[in-house]
Amino acid sequence: MSMMQSVFSDTTCSVWEPLIEEVRPKGKTPPKNLRRTISAIFWRHQNGAKWLALPSEFGPWWIAAQSFIRWSKLGVWQRLFEKVRGADPELGMVFLDGTVIRAHHKAAGAAKKGGTESAERIVRLLAAHVEDLAPRSV
Repeated sequence: MSMMQSVFSDTTCSVWEPLIEEVRPKGKTPPKNLRRTISAIFWRHQNGAKWLALPSEFGPWWIAAQSFIRWSKLGVWQRLFEKVRGADPELGMVFLDGTVIRAHHKAAGAAKKGGTESAERIVRLLAAHVEDLAPRSV
């Protein structure tokens, strides 16, 4: 199984693609390899890695980073979260236990420029529930 398929199986992707298409900004040219870019963003947030640490299978790291930042500023992640939360009521009931989460020593400062903090949190929640929206085979 490829790394991209470990983030989004074909079944899961068929559920997520229409949701992402609905909320993503429409530009002059449609994005190339949207599944690869979204997989890279979710992989990064599932693993807590830096953008530069993205495996080459996800393409150039800067494409995923640039898309994440641009979509954060446009509110795309918030809209996607609202859509997903509407589809899966349990997604809104996610709690994190602070005893297991260690803050980086630089976490005590003020917010960074760019305003991606809430988008980071939202994408981590979405990434944690990638498979939850896929239909279950019985």
